[in-house]
Amino acid sequence: MAVMCHETWKPTAYDEDLHMRMCESYATQTFLIVRRSLRRETLPALMRIWDSNERAVGMESVVRTLRDPQFFDALIASRTDHLEGYLRLTLKGHLRATLGEQLARVGALVDKCTKGGAGFDTFRKLLILRSGQLAHRQAAPAKAGGVDTADEEIELFYQDNLEIVSLLLSIVLAHAFDLNEAADVDRHYAKFFWAAARGEHAEGHPDYQPQKTGMV
Repeated sequence: MAVMCHETWKPTAYDEDLHMRMCESYATQTFLIVRRSLRRETLPALMRIWDSNERAVGMESVVRTLRDPQFFDALIASRTDHLEGYLRLTLKGHLRATLGEQLARVGALVDKCTKGGAGFDTFRKLLILRSGQLAHRQAAPAKAGGVDTADEEIELFYQDNLEIVSLLLSIVLAHAFDLNEAADVDRHYAKFFWAAARGEHAEGHPDYQPQKTGMV
């Protein structure tokens, strides 16, 4: 959900040609509503995997479990115990090294978002925004200065999440699925969708009328 909404939202924020085509059109109001709605869907979707509720699949809980040596050994054993002899020992050593490297990378990215990490300030602001204004509408929202998060910060957090989930799919489920490649697909679709968006002042719109020039 986060990938689909974020990649569809990006052109509405950064495509200057799209902005020029919309210009001061009557359609711009709906365009802005769609842009805002996509953003509102992206942020809760990004934060959902970080929930600490015991009924949710919390990111910190998953990494804490994977870091348990006994669990990590059991995970490797579950993929090698059906083999015998040299092949079993070889695969076990390969998995221990490969999954160990992946887990170290995931752990570093998760630690980055926890208290004391370089990305915790962004995480904290997004958590306040999600809990206070998106998931629940507070009567008196926090001051803007307390929750304002730049698009650049959100983009970095988004990219970190893509890498985290991709690595966890490999570690836990043995699935090779790169979410960055999935994002490329949604980005491709979004390009074709927004290519058709234009206001009535832009050529190609059904109601377009060329502006008259000169004196009559």
